[in-house]
Amino acid sequence: MRAKITYLVTAAVLVFYFVLVGSRGVMLIQSGTLLTVTFGVAVLILPVIGIWFLWKNTQFVRRANQLAAELEAEGGLPVDELRRTPDGRIDRDSADEVFARRRAETEAAPDDWRSWFRLAVAYHDARDTPRARRTMQRAIALHDGRHLPV
Repeated sequence: MRAKITYLVTAAVLVFYFVLVGSRGVMLIQSGTLLTVTFGVAVLILPVIGIWFLWKNTQFVRRANQLAAELEAEGGLPVDELRRTPDGRIDRDSADEVFARRRAETEAAPDDWRSWFRLAVAYHDARDTPRARRTMQRAIALHDGRHLPV
């Protein structure tokens, strides 16, 4: 729940920033000189890119949460079997062991979105966020009946 609140607060701050930057871009365009119009258009591009990025991330998180809910309903969510350090951090060797099992499970069933979902969680636990995201994207695509290139 804390992650959802953090995400919503961050998104709200970004939207506020986009509105602020967008209004400055409009003000520059309204000045009417060639230089300020050029800068105004350039400044307006930033919020457009930011809104697109925020939208894509929100869609990704929403779809990943839908898959998690479906997997939970099936009783297939990965069990947290990771050892932790005294301060609560995941033990790296433990994460590597779980990752090896999840990778073998995915290699045995490469068209099963459930195994890709569990592998994405293992990547996340191993602190490999870029691979966790790509793997979750593959799980989403497989769930939707699409296949991504390897």
